[in-house]
Amino acid sequence: MLRRNFLKSIPPVVLMPQVSSAPRLKITDIRVVNLRTVRETGKMEAAWNPGTANTYRIGGGSAIEIHTDQGMSGIGPAIDSSALEAAKAQLIGMDPFSIERLAGPLRYYLGHSPRTVSSLEIALWDLIGKAAGQPLYRLWGAAKERVPAYASLIQLSTAEERVRMAVQLKSQGWRAIKLRAHFATLKEDVRLVEAVRKAVGDEMEIMVDANQAQSFGSWQPGVMWDFRRALETARELERLNCLWLEEPRLRYAFDELAELNRLVGIPIAGGENNRGVHEYRWMLEQSVFDILQPDVMVADGVTGFREIAALAKAHNKIVIPHHGGGNLGTIAQLHAIASWSHAPWIEILHDPPVAAYTNGFAMMENPPLVDKEGYMNLPQSAGLGVALNKDLIAA
Repeated sequence: MLRRNFLKSIPPVVLMPQVSSAPRLKITDIRVVNLRTVRETGKMEAAWNPGTANTYRIGGGSAIEIHTDQGMSGIGPAIDSSALEAAKAQLIGMDPFSIERLAGPLRYYLGHSPRTVSSLEIALWDLIGKAAGQPLYRLWGAAKERVPAYASLIQLSTAEERVRMAVQLKSQGWRAIKLRAHFATLKEDVRLVEAVRKAVGDEMEIMVDANQAQSFGSWQPGVMWDFRRALETARELERLNCLWLEEPRLRYAFDELAELNRLVGIPIAGGENNRGVHEYRWMLEQSVFDILQPDVMVADGVTGFREIAALAKAHNKIVIPHHGGGNLGTIAQLHAIASWSHAPWIEILHDPPVAAYTNGFAMMENPPLVDKEGYMNLPQSAGLGVALNKDLIAA
């Protein structure tokens, strides 16, 4: 009875009237903006998808715009076109500032397409930032004005070619490089990392990605590691002073990953394909990873992405997000990382010349670029701080 009385005494939530002088926004439309391809840059086989060569290009693809009755609009990454009408049903007539009220229905009705949920939330936050006249990282609580970037290479290549690439990137100011290392044998993996370490010395950080967690099940193409391979690799990479070992076992092999983490000194990183705050809670409670790598386009929208980061901070863990898709998702993550004190790097997919990060960034008129000191400076314009490249917008 006491408990029932106590619950009755909790006052109901009351939505207070808006007192700001800024105009109240109402969403009127969501549009897909198609972008023109400038040119193809070539084909490359990604290490995580052996046997399939992807075509890389400058331009192309699409983005979304969320429009309001005040003539203001926000932009976000491409969405699944089949989800456009469902998105309109949830958002048209709503106030973009009501992000917490909108997040639940978006996940319920569009959760089968996490990219769509994330894209819509990115566009909503872009709108909020523009209405407030502030870049997103300042709205979220600026912790820094620039973020060091690491070049995340794409292909599983030879030691000689990766040495050339590492030396080139170092000369351009990049402070860190991530190698894909899951050859047929451990010896080949170690040879790759040893060669790059010898070439760049200790002036450049090296991360290593095993790409063992692409599948939600127990099989994926390419070389599959068992626990022993993961353990022996981790010990070799620790000897070579690598910054971390990423995804050395299956996505949900939490027990094995936690045991590996206990046995080695090198930080273990992962989580890029995991969804939902609950999965990260499981990982944190079991101490599966030292470094969590949620992706704003995968995890659970911007709302879930930020909740994961808060949960990680409470567990004294580092957050270094996965690349975010290589364009507007990456920009959204840049703002988030700049608002977190426990997020020391931004991942930039960069394997030039075929897969240079500037290819994806070409969709923007004013993208931030990695400077000669290896940093990416935060955009200072409102919202995401970038605009779609008008020259690429298709008729």
